[in-house]
Amino acid sequence: MVTPGGIRSPLPRSLGRALVLLAIAALALGALQLALVLPVAGEAWPVHLLFVLVFWVYVAAGLMAWWRRPGNRLGSLIVLGGLALFAGSLANTPMPVLTAVGTVTATVVLAVAFHLLHAFPSGRLRSRASRVTVAAGYVVAVVLQSPLYLFDPAAPAPLSVADRPDLLMLGVTVQRVCGIAVALATAVILARRLVRSDPAHRRVLGPLFAYGMVAVVLIPMSATLFEAVLGMPAVVRVGVQAVLLGGIPIAFTLGVLRGGFARTSDLEELGAWLGASGGARPALAAVLRRALGDDSLEVAFWMPDTGAWADSGGAPVQLPPSGGERASVEVESGGRTVGAIVYDASLIADAELVRTAGRVVAIAMERERLTAELLASQGALRTSRARLVAAADRERRRIAQNLHDGLQVQLVLLALEAQQVANASTSAAIRDRATSLRKGIDEAAADLRRLGHDVMPSTLMEQGLSAATEDLVDRIPVPTRLHLGISDGVLPGAIESTAYFVVAEGLANALKHSRAGAFTVRIERRGDRLLVEVHDDGVGGASFGAGHGLRGLADRVEVVNGRLEMQSAVGRGTRLSAELPCVL
Repeated sequence: MVTPGGIRSPLPRSLGRALVLLAIAALALGALQLALVLPVAGEAWPVHLLFVLVFWVYVAAGLMAWWRRPGNRLGSLIVLGGLALFAGSLANTPMPVLTAVGTVTATVVLAVAFHLLHAFPSGRLRSRASRVTVAAGYVVAVVLQSPLYLFDPAAPAPLSVADRPDLLMLGVTVQRVCGIAVALATAVILARRLVRSDPAHRRVLGPLFAYGMVAVVLIPMSATLFEAVLGMPAVVRVGVQAVLLGGIPIAFTLGVLRGGFARTSDLEELGAWLGASGGARPALAAVLRRALGDDSLEVAFWMPDTGAWADSGGAPVQLPPSGGERASVEVESGGRTVGAIVYDASLIADAELVRTAGRVVAIAMERERLTAELLASQGALRTSRARLVAAADRERRRIAQNLHDGLQVQLVLLALEAQQVANASTSAAIRDRATSLRKGIDEAAADLRRLGHDVMPSTLMEQGLSAATEDLVDRIPVPTRLHLGISDGVLPGAIESTAYFVVAEGLANALKHSRAGAFTVRIERRGDRLLVEVHDDGVGGASFGAGHGLRGLADRVEVVNGRLEMQSAVGRGTRLSAELPCVL
C-alpha cells in the first residue's frame, strides 16, 4: 500500500520476503529428498517424485493463503501439512535417521487435515468440541503410531524395541478404531456447522468438507480397499494416496478464494487511508472489508438522539446477537460510542483484531456517523411530511364523503320537498317561489358536488386512478388524448392521489394560461416507477414560480420521494411530468 506521501509501507514487503524464503526452502528440501531417493528408487521413482510434487503443492497453496490472509492461521496450517507430508515421506530415504523420522511422522499429515477441516475458514478452532477432536487426531497420529514401529522388527533400528506381533496388531487396531472415531466426530461437528451456516457459506463449505472427509477416510483405508478389494498394485495405490493428499491444499485454497478472502495488510496501514483526500478515499466499510478480509463486513452507527443503530444511509439496523455466525464490536471515540463493526465470526475468530481496526478508524467513523445522522434526520423529516400528506388525504376523503352522504343528500331532499310544495300549491306566486327555491337548491347541490370533487373525487376513492382520470378528462372542454398504462388496485393510495392531482393541476393550468388547441395526458408504469405527464400545444412560458398550485404540487411529489419537472419553452407548449415510486 502506498501512503499519500508516496511512502510504501514495509509491512507487506517484509511478509513477502519471508514467504519467498519459505518457498525457496521448500524447493530446496524437495530437491534434496529427490537427490537422496531417486538413485535407490528403481521402478518406483514416479511415486517418490509425485510425493515431492504434492509437498510443493501444499507449500505453494499455503503460501498463497498466507499472503492473501496474513492475519489468518489457515495458510500456516497448510504449510504445516506440507511439512508433515515431507517428514512422513522421509521414510523412503536410505538414511536411517531420516527413515526413523519418516516412520514416526507417517500419519501426522492426516491429523493436520482434520485440523484444517475444523479451523476453516478463520484458521482457529472456535469450539471446545473442535479443540478436543483435533487434539485427539494428533494423539492418534503421533502417540498411537508408536506401537507400529516399537513392536515391528522391520522398523528402523533406533525405533524397534521388541518383536511382538500381537502388540503390533493391537496397536494397528486401536489406532484404526480411534481414527474412525475422530473422523465420525469431525463429520458431526462439520454437519452442524453446515446446518447453521447461511446459503452463501454453505456453497463453499459443503464441497470442501465433503472432499476433506472423503480424503482423510480413504487414505488410511486405501491398503484394504484398493489392494485387497480392487486388486490395485501397491505402487498405484500409493500414487492414489498422493493425489488425494494433493487435493486437500488445493481444495482449501480454492475455498479461501471463493469464500471472499481478500488480500489483507497490517491494520497500521489503515492510517494511509485516513490520510487520503476525501475524493480519492473509498467508503469506510469498503476499506475495512479489504483490511480484515471479510467481504460481508458492515458498519453501523450509533444515533444518540434516537438511541438506535443506523446504517450509512440513516436506515435503522440491528446488531447481531452474540454467539451466532455474525458478531459485532463497538467502536468508541473520545469515550463515546460512535459505531460498530459487524463481521463474520466464522471468518474472523479474533475479535481483538476487529477492535483494533475500530480504534484506528474511530475518528473517521465519527465523521461518517454525523453524515448518517443527517441522513436519518432527512429521512425522518420526509417520513413526517409523508404522514402529514397521508393525514391530509384522509381528511379530504372524510370531508368529501361527508359532503356527499350528508349535506348533499339533505339538499336533494329539500329540493324534492320544494318541488312537492310547488306541485301541491294552487297559488301561482307560491308555485313560482317554490320552483325558484328548488332551482336554487339544485344549483347549491351542484356547487357542493363540484366542491366535493375538488376536495377528493368520489371516482378516485371508489374506482381508482384510471376511472378518476378518465372522468377528469371527460370534463375538459379542450380535446384531450388519454394514454393509460396502469392497473387499478396495485398502487398505494398516496401515490394514486398524488398522480391524480398532478393531472388535475396540469390541466387546470393549461386551461387558464396555455391557449392550447389540444391536451395529452399519459399515465404509465415503467418498472417500479409511475410516469405521469400532461402536455399541451399552447404558448408555453410557464414556471413553478408563477403560482402557489405548482409549488405546492412539487412539495407533495417530493414528500412521496418523487420528482416533478416542467418543460415550457415559449411558443412550444408545456410538458409537466412527474415520476413517482410505485411502492412507498
